[in-house]
Amino acid sequence: MSRISVRGFAVASATAVTTVGAVVGVAQSTPQPSGDFEATAANATLLADIPMGEQAQVQIASLTQQADAQAAAADAVAKKSAEDAARIQAAKDAKAKKEAAEEAERERQAEEAVSRSAVRDASSFATQSSYSVAEVQAMARQMIPGDQFQCFSNIVDHESTWNYRATNPSSGAYGLVQALPGSKMASVGADWQTNPATQIKWGLNYMNDRYGGPCETWRFWQANHWY
Repeated sequence: MSRISVRGFAVASATAVTTVGAVVGVAQSTPQPSGDFEATAANATLLADIPMGEQAQVQIASLTQQADAQAAAADAVAKKSAEDAARIQAAKDAKAKKEAAEEAERERQAEEAVSRSAVRDASSFATQSSYSVAEVQAMARQMIPGDQFQCFSNIVDHESTWNYRATNPSSGAYGLVQALPGSKMASVGADWQTNPATQIKWGLNYMNDRYGGPCETWRFWQANHWY
């Protein structure tokens, strides 16, 4: 492959036109500072050492590298934008989920408050000389919030089998919920020994105050077999 001499530099690649002009100007006796001439001559010598075909390849490789660098930079910007958008969306989703959970809890509490306010009080039942199990259970259904009744019933099943006169001979616990001592139930009614409604009211108050409700009480009972 032929090489380019300083004398024939006018046919070099377009990227070296300026350098070639400077060299030709020197050949035509155009005044040039000695320092510039030396630098120009050095550049020309370097270019002259590269075959013409390889010069084109170098230029193409340089352009390819620039294009690759620009593409990589664009990919990095796009990736960062996507990550930022994902973080923003995740934050929005978390906020919406939290608000939905809070709203559901408010609705649950409102429903529970309505349910509790709708139950009957012990004093609203007519006093009888005796009560069947079915009658006692019917009273409890009207006094206990609907979502808590089954838990209350489970406890009473185990404690007294719905016998409002049940007495534990060893401890002295008494009534449907086996209050110990039974006289504790006098706090809600003097007829605590004979009126199941009074016993139900006292038992419900006890479960609400100590455990947060019949279902929480039932969970404790299952773990400990007492409450």
